[in-house]
Amino acid sequence: MLGQTDLTTIIAIIISIVISLTIHEFMHAYVGHKLGDTTASEAGRVSLNPLQHIDPFTTVILPIITVVLFGVPILAAKPVPFNPASVKFDDFGSAMIAAAGPLSNLGLAIIGSLLLHLATGAVLVEFLRTFTILNVAVFVFNLVPIPPLDGSRVLYAFAPDPVRQLFDTIEPFGIIIVFALVLMGGFGNVLGNIDQSVLNLLP
Repeated sequence: MLGQTDLTTIIAIIISIVISLTIHEFMHAYVGHKLGDTTASEAGRVSLNPLQHIDPFTTVILPIITVVLFGVPILAAKPVPFNPASVKFDDFGSAMIAAAGPLSNLGLAIIGSLLLHLATGAVLVEFLRTFTILNVAVFVFNLVPIPPLDGSRVLYAFAPDPVRQLFDTIEPFGIIIVFALVLMGGFGNVLGNIDQSVLNLLP
């Protein structure tokens, strides 16, 4: 997906991931704080300091390995804690918190795409290209409706009770299921095709 994986590209991937995941998790925490839940704030997560959000393995090492081997970044930051009982608007407030993360990545992708049209110099162009592609990938991947990904949190707010019960049952194993599906090609070309469709729509 990202083409060649030389040292410049790998550095661009690392920087892009740190920025993208920091903003993603910050927005989860910020929206939760605005909706009345102080859990993330008390944990120091309403912060633009990457060290508050990144996990050395799941945020940095794992996506590099999976990009090189499979062409798809599999990554995760430290989950932002929140207390649903403290959030305004009940499940809909929780859905807003969940949606804030991937929507921030879509916003970053749009910014990256706009700057790419203005950029000069091979290094800057490569970085902005990588930054844009990765943010689209994070946006799309997080909308997969399998717990604990953000898409499942959004869907949960509107789902009937049987679907909610299913989500509650599989959530402890959800991230393992997602990783296994990606590594075994369980999504086929679906995510890649959606990524490309979103990229085609960017300015």
